[in-house]
Amino acid sequence: MKKITESNAAANTLILIVVTFLIRLWIAAYTGLGIGESYYFRGALDLNLSYFDQPPLFFWLSGITVKLFGINNLGLRFPAVLLFAGTSWMLFLITRKFFNACAGFWAVVIMNLSAVFTVAIACWFQPDAPLMFFWLASAYVMIRIMFDPQNGQPGARYHTAKIYGLWLLVGVLMGLATLSKYHVIFLFAGVFVFVGTNKDQRHWLLHPGPYLAIIIAFVLALPVLLWNYQNNWASFVFQGSRAGGVSLHPEWFLRSIGGQALWLLPWVWWPLMVQLFQSYKLRKQEVYSFNFWIAILPVVFFTVVTLWADLQYHFHWQAPGYMMLFIPLGYAIDKKLNGPHKEGRATRRWLRFSVCFTVITIGVLSLHMVTGFWQWYGPKWIVKAAHGDNIDPTIQGVDYDDIKGRFEKEGWLNNPNVFTGAARWWLTGKVDWALKGQKPVICFSDDPRNLAFLVDPNTLIGKDCVIIGQEHEESVNRDVKPFFDEVKQLPDVAVMRSGRDELHLQVYYCKNFHLPATPRNDLPLYHQLTGRPPFGK
Repeated sequence: MKKITESNAAANTLILIVVTFLIRLWIAAYTGLGIGESYYFRGALDLNLSYFDQPPLFFWLSGITVKLFGINNLGLRFPAVLLFAGTSWMLFLITRKFFNACAGFWAVVIMNLSAVFTVAIACWFQPDAPLMFFWLASAYVMIRIMFDPQNGQPGARYHTAKIYGLWLLVGVLMGLATLSKYHVIFLFAGVFVFVGTNKDQRHWLLHPGPYLAIIIAFVLALPVLLWNYQNNWASFVFQGSRAGGVSLHPEWFLRSIGGQALWLLPWVWWPLMVQLFQSYKLRKQEVYSFNFWIAILPVVFFTVVTLWADLQYHFHWQAPGYMMLFIPLGYAIDKKLNGPHKEGRATRRWLRFSVCFTVITIGVLSLHMVTGFWQWYGPKWIVKAAHGDNIDPTIQGVDYDDIKGRFEKEGWLNNPNVFTGAARWWLTGKVDWALKGQKPVICFSDDPRNLAFLVDPNTLIGKDCVIIGQEHEESVNRDVKPFFDEVKQLPDVAVMRSGRDELHLQVYYCKNFHLPATPRNDLPLYHQLTGRPPFGK
């Protein structure tokens, strides 16, 4: 590659975006859906005002693209791939505005090398891709307003049609970010802290523009509020409960930090943390202050809360904050590359290593996800060390198409008197995706999540059900059998990858779905069958 200069940085950034976009299209089309994506799938077919886990925008977008491309992996994931290309360009524009075009190029490069951004956010059917795009788009328009050269100058005009038009655009973009994920609250808060702590920006606190933007964002977010009002505020209660806890767990806190570092890649995470501290030290400069206050809130909140709340493996929840830190990191890289020879050489080696690691790792993992070649040629101890048994954990990213083959063979797929389900929300999602939404699905669990809102179980009374399990015999006996006259276990379904039998799923045929004789108020399904909402009173 030619040396990156101010004159060619934008063109090289666009080339990078196009190349990575095409690569991600292949990954999106040919790798299977993970458990979260499969679970979300039904929401793209059943478009609602909002949903139990998340706001609705990513469901709506994929609902459109599956109509264009069909119910397939690319159809679901295309909006994420497209929006991340836009996110990369927005990152370039902001970094160029704050520093220079070369810094913008390097910010985009390093974000595309970070594990959590380059695949999980950029490829998967999740709410993060629209959140990141509209987060940065909102920030870019606010930067155009607040970092205008006339700002703070004597005689500056703040009540022009252009200013109000930009604030209205901020409102639209913030509204779309709010429809993407609840994390947007940290963007609202970060901007107001930035304005309040910088004397040259405080006049915006008395300007109608920001408040007009908030009103517009609120109006656009009304579908989320209306859905929650109609459903006992279920989404807010669920998300809020995740931050609850009464005892301290330092091990969760350490797990969170380690997980963030691993997801970002440790040699990317540490420079980002350095930039977080540098931005704090240099916060008297408005560009660093803006980045610091927007970055710090999600990073600190979702890390500190793990001291008492088990957020499990959601290490990507801090990602919007880290995304802002790629901006000063891009500038730091540019300075080192153009600084003393020793620093430039070390930085180039770091960049080359990062490129090689990410490209090789993604290539190997993607190939293994599709073919399972590691099970044939790779050291088996790696699988055992990663998962603790002989089940390859990447099998969760394989589409369980063998379930559909079994349904077709038994005649269940076209039988209107047969529905399906499982005793776990994640496995119910995998079954639903394998059947491409052709059968009603019910989750027989005290934690069905969004699945409880997508199918009315009262319409299934008297029908038979095929339950799929993954060593869930105890749950089937406890939570499934009371709803049927008879539950009979049939031969397993073998999930195959490249001809290799990698996972066995249990199959249960259940006759005559009905209300159980003994009350099961612990199950949302029972609530629905007795005329109550699945969650709440």
